[in-house]
Amino acid sequence: MTSQVSSPAEQADEAVVGEQRKPAGAKETRRLDRVIIRFAGDSGDGMQLTGDRFTSETASFGNDLSTLPNFPAEIRAPAGTLPGVSSFQLHFADHDILTPGDAPNVLVAMNPAALKANIGDVPRGAEIIVNTDEFTKRAMAKVGYAASPLEDGSLDGYAVHPVPLTTMTVEALKEFELSRKEAERSKNMFALGLLSWMYHRPTEGTEKFLRNKFAKKPEIAAANIAAFRAGWNFGETTEDFAVSYEVAPATKTFPTGTYRNISGNLALSYGLIAASKQADLPLYLGSYPITPASDILHELSRHKNFGVRTFQAEDEIAGIGAALGAAFGGSLAVTTTSGPGVALKSETIGLAVSLELPLLVIDIQRGGPSTGLPTKTEQADLLQAMYGRNGEAPVPVVAPCTPADCFDAALEAARIALTYRTPVLLLSDGYLANGSEPWRIPDVDELPDLRVQFAQGPNHTLDDGTEVFWPYKRDPQTLARPWAIPGTPGLEHRIGGIEKQDGTGNISYDPANHDFMVRTRQAKIDGIDVPDIEVDDPSGEANTLVLGWGSTYGPITAAVRRLRAAGENIAQAHLRHINPFPRNLGAVLGRYEKVVIPEMNLGQLATLVRAKYLVDAHSYNQVNGMPFKAEQLATALKEAIDG
Repeated sequence: MTSQVSSPAEQADEAVVGEQRKPAGAKETRRLDRVIIRFAGDSGDGMQLTGDRFTSETASFGNDLSTLPNFPAEIRAPAGTLPGVSSFQLHFADHDILTPGDAPNVLVAMNPAALKANIGDVPRGAEIIVNTDEFTKRAMAKVGYAASPLEDGSLDGYAVHPVPLTTMTVEALKEFELSRKEAERSKNMFALGLLSWMYHRPTEGTEKFLRNKFAKKPEIAAANIAAFRAGWNFGETTEDFAVSYEVAPATKTFPTGTYRNISGNLALSYGLIAASKQADLPLYLGSYPITPASDILHELSRHKNFGVRTFQAEDEIAGIGAALGAAFGGSLAVTTTSGPGVALKSETIGLAVSLELPLLVIDIQRGGPSTGLPTKTEQADLLQAMYGRNGEAPVPVVAPCTPADCFDAALEAARIALTYRTPVLLLSDGYLANGSEPWRIPDVDELPDLRVQFAQGPNHTLDDGTEVFWPYKRDPQTLARPWAIPGTPGLEHRIGGIEKQDGTGNISYDPANHDFMVRTRQAKIDGIDVPDIEVDDPSGEANTLVLGWGSTYGPITAAVRRLRAAGENIAQAHLRHINPFPRNLGAVLGRYEKVVIPEMNLGQLATLVRAKYLVDAHSYNQVNGMPFKAEQLATALKEAIDG
């Protein structure tokens, strides 16, 4: 979905309920400035689809938004169990927001497991819509309810709406020739229709989506549309929902342009395609499917019209091996994976360091170690990205900060790889990969020129006057070696994993040469041109700096806004480039008495900062598979300011 919006205006992350109005002869409509909704049910209940559709309609309406999908690692987790609960949280507003929200204003619980798994996050006074058909004794006992929470008073502090979603869906679809089981599958569309009425969401896009999705099964499409409309009509006619809500478009939040809703993995895919076009190179992806990176392989496989080649390899090692071969052949080469795959690819990353070829290694981080938490987020691969190879094998590290920023991060990683002839590690994570937000579609003339010049002929003259090609003769500015396409006459040269002789690239065991080559490869990475880090310190009087990297940007910024709204002075800076660090980072850190580094690990960036700059940086860490909450960070930062 795309929409047009007008010029930006900075607004606080926190806001209050606005005016109320009640049209004559209609139900009351209240105007809100933001809402957080969470859909929750079994992994087979279609909660991710329901959330996606509500998000798409919200994006087309023009709200700012941020999402948090949360689902089990199993393809079909045990029905009715706590580990099998799948949820989708959406925060949308009429102003600039940064996170999916700390706590839902509305919880849609499709069964007892969904209620029990999520009720702890729901504040008192919030609305809870429950599918009463699923609250059977057996289903409640399965998750530890001795009595029905709908009857024992435990939900008295909430605005509970008991709705027999399953029964009403089956009733709405009785004219269709569907079995009861088939009809029940549409209950998520009934719930979507109800919520769409409740928050005045557009409906045309969802109906079009359903027609397209089930184009080969028109009766199923018609049934889902009927369930969707039945949910809308139920909201319109029932007395249980006496109020609906409006959240106006975020007309003052964004620069003028054409926007669409985009997830991090989709933004990365588009960024890689844009990089290949800007470099005028074919894009080659060698990859092995792994959660949460597989969507990039799926998406790029759809774009052969842009010269994209995708290879689904038999394992992680084959995937990066093929990608490195494509880099040798002159392609913009990419391999995608998660933490376990980076471990398997480490030897070939080291080979790419030795060969000095451009290669993008995209790590969509997840909870570890080992298989860990495949569908949960974490930032714990930073030290692996920095040092997880044998020998001295330095690799640049780039990290996007929001789902939309993944597009720009892909372009930046490609710039570094192509300019400096090096593998580059891009560290996204599951939160960015699956989350989404509005993205302004850039004009092509806004994108960087990434074109490279391949070696064309001899580049060195021997003492006897003979002109030859030296594959390791370097550019004096970047220290990059020439990129010679195999098959080019006169550019024959040796490659391999054994140490190269400076200049000629011949095999060398000479100790002095090895020392020189190791130091030269390190100097090339150290000399990469990266922008200075920018500091947000509006008062200029802050004593505390909060430093972040990657996906912590949203929660940190939201927390900082809360503290400033409460009168606190606090500075904020966020790293995109972690190797090399921005050249001014040391000076920035030295200006503040306290430096706090929140990370979804046990302090990996803090370790690097302490070691390099001898700064007593304080870590604030979380490794529960979920992103930080703004309120949680605000409390921790306030303690740091006061401590």
